[in-house]
Amino acid sequence: MVHAQFDQTARQQLALRIVDAKTRQDLTWQELADTAGLSIAFVTAALLGQHPLPADSAKAVAERLGLDEDAALLLQTIPLRGSIPGGIPTDPTVYRFYEMLQVYGTTLKALVHEQLGDGIISAINFKLDFKTVEDPDGGHRAVITLDGKYLPTKPF
Repeated sequence: MVHAQFDQTARQQLALRIVDAKTRQDLTWQELADTAGLSIAFVTAALLGQHPLPADSAKAVAERLGLDEDAALLLQTIPLRGSIPGGIPTDPTVYRFYEMLQVYGTTLKALVHEQLGDGIISAINFKLDFKTVEDPDGGHRAVITLDGKYLPTKPF
């Protein structure tokens, strides 16, 4: 049976335990994603309290991290989503994503509507990919792909 959370507290506490176990075992998010058999973006979000994991993935990750059956069960529940409390984010990395949306949000909206029509990009039927590439000018670049299904607005 599918179960849902109505409060973020339990998943936030579990996320703290997960990050602690990950750190103590010197694991990467990719290693945990491999254990779960799912993408790094989805598993990382799930372990940080934003998605449920399928039962087999939840059990495998809990075992890898040395967590109990209760943790594996909690990882399977649908969380109350949202990882940024009210107001402008203060963490510099999270703030830069906020800044990107402040600067480019209206541009993205205009392009979606011009090319696809009146509607939204789903965050439910969605894929996220993250990779790093070498910058020809030196250093690295982050390549982030947001891939969401277009859902047209339907008159009623």
